[in-house]
Amino acid sequence: MTNHNTIPETALAWAEAGRRVALASVVKTWGSAPRPVGAQLVIDGEMNFEGSVSGGCVESAVLFEATEAMEDGTCRILSFGVSDESAFEVGLACGGEIEVMVEPLDRGQGPALDELRQLVAARAARQPVIWEVDTESWQRRLLPRDPADAALEPLFRNDKSARDGALFRAVHNPPLRLVIVGAVHIAQPLVQMARMAGYDVALVDPREGFASEARFPGETFLEGWPDEALAAHGLDARTALVTLSHDPKIDTPALQTALPSEAFYIGALGSTRTHAKRKAALAEAGVSEAGIARIDSPVGLDIGAATPVEIAISIMGELTERLRRPETRP
Repeated sequence: MTNHNTIPETALAWAEAGRRVALASVVKTWGSAPRPVGAQLVIDGEMNFEGSVSGGCVESAVLFEATEAMEDGTCRILSFGVSDESAFEVGLACGGEIEVMVEPLDRGQGPALDELRQLVAARAARQPVIWEVDTESWQRRLLPRDPADAALEPLFRNDKSARDGALFRAVHNPPLRLVIVGAVHIAQPLVQMARMAGYDVALVDPREGFASEARFPGETFLEGWPDEALAAHGLDARTALVTLSHDPKIDTPALQTALPSEAFYIGALGSTRTHAKRKAALAEAGVSEAGIARIDSPVGLDIGAATPVEIAISIMGELTERLRRPETRP
């Protein structure tokens, strides 16, 4: 089954296979909507579809409008008032309004195949971009991330698409990644939880006894010592890093490499006393006080976690907060 996060790739593949295709994108929702602004649905001429724009209460109408758009080449904004009863049936507390933009691909007012190819190429290269659509002229622009852009940077940082007047800006951030340094027992449940939350996971541990297929079947291990492995892997604004080895020979080089990066979360296992020693070692290695302050340690939310699974839960909780509430990042 196609993941909702790969709708542009699916649309391009279908179109290049000769199928008629339309894209539907959520451009406005109510507070309790099951799909956020920017969520997408791809439909072909035979009414096959992937993705979702609601919990099911408006999909049928969107599919019908999409087939019409594929015929006449006209883009459209669909407005739906969802009753309390219908909303309850799809798991919402109350009804409201949802608006969906429908675009026939490579036809009439819709985006050209080359435009979609550019978007897919940017996503493949892990380049954060905004797909901007003027819903009056139906002109489109692909806008790369510029951290100095005060208007667009909050959209990238909060990972939230938005409609501003006639302009709909869909954020296409790279997939989330988690790098775990130290293939210890806590890493085993953490890997599983992170994958369920949508992260691509990689592990780093130069110790052969820990970094084994038997302990982590099917998982990806980065080769080399942590500083070399992380430098080769890259740590961007959609990457989180957690050090769990409890061995300063492994954790410290990893932290030295991660702290100057844009990684949105850097957590380190260890007690307050251990972290004090870690801070001293990093300072002696030339890491600034501001850099050291980026480390979340002791790692994880303070929920009284005691077992490996509970610690993994606390880490995922803190990591999620740093992702979804950027203002909490140290």
